[in-house]
Amino acid sequence: MLYRQRTLDLPRGELETPVLFPVRNLGKRSSDNTPEYAGTIPEFSAAMINARSIRNRGPMWDRLTDGVSLREEMGVPEDTIVFADSGGFDFSSEEVDTTPVETLDTQRQLDADIYGTVDLPLSRENRDAENERRVNQSTQYALEASDKHDGEGFLLASVHGYDPETVRNNVRYLEKHGDFDGYALGSMVPIRTDYTKVTKLILAARKATDKHLHVYGLGGLVYQPLLLYLGVDSFDSSAFIRSAGNRNYLIPGFGGEELQNIDSLERLPCPCPVCGQRDLEEIRDDRTALTQHNLWALATELRRFRYVAESGRDIEEYLDLRFQGNDVTQRAYETAKQQVRRLA
Repeated sequence: MLYRQRTLDLPRGELETPVLFPVRNLGKRSSDNTPEYAGTIPEFSAAMINARSIRNRGPMWDRLTDGVSLREEMGVPEDTIVFADSGGFDFSSEEVDTTPVETLDTQRQLDADIYGTVDLPLSRENRDAENERRVNQSTQYALEASDKHDGEGFLLASVHGYDPETVRNNVRYLEKHGDFDGYALGSMVPIRTDYTKVTKLILAARKATDKHLHVYGLGGLVYQPLLLYLGVDSFDSSAFIRSAGNRNYLIPGFGGEELQNIDSLERLPCPCPVCGQRDLEEIRDDRTALTQHNLWALATELRRFRYVAESGRDIEEYLDLRFQGNDVTQRAYETAKQQVRRLA
């Protein structure tokens, strides 16, 4: 088993891992549609933001450079841990309009705790030659950031690879030629339904370094226990927002269920603070409440895994039950189990 617990010493204080960073849409033109959660859900004393989106949002950036703190703008406590991603996912379809130095400057001005380097995500539609260029360019951006980093924030090199060997070699190259606190594995979202491939790429990164490992974009209910089993230290997710937008109700241990398919219950199956005192129709009509419930569902999934690990129970037995009934995820877990046992 590769699951592990560590403590990160960050500018805003200590952060216990493994941890999920809820994605904040701050700076996006769709507005910040993340409900308040800091101070109400103990697991979530952290958040991920898109540094590029905030810098490009003129009025917001003006406020942030004129005395308003990022955490004031977000409406969260000043001790909230913030991971400032470079906004690399935007470059899947747009041209790179920043540099490693400009991104570092933005992350510093935002007073972030964790910095992600500028990167060019891969795509299934990209040709092999283009993907190779993107891998190499992301590596170069990471090294430029390492050269200019002053050591104040926790610097994660964003890593991409279309196969395990590429991921492993990329991490080792960055370890040798740069100075990073850890690595963030990207390009996972476009291939998220290929659980076996994702599992192999994550294991390649995990085997290449003992440093902190973050996985971009895969913090939903189904992936959480798999990531924890594979030794991932942190991950982020906007699934709670997207699911609520689709009126999808997340149920720990099961997955999601569209509310339109639920009509015979007076009360939903979750006793969280959002659902405990409300009936089905109230939740159905309140998108913010549904989003908050979905966050509680993600927290519950994380708590369950931690309980199994910390109580000394057999994690593999728990996961055998957790993935039972879904052939795709079960095969991916079996693949992971075989490789993890060889490493143990």
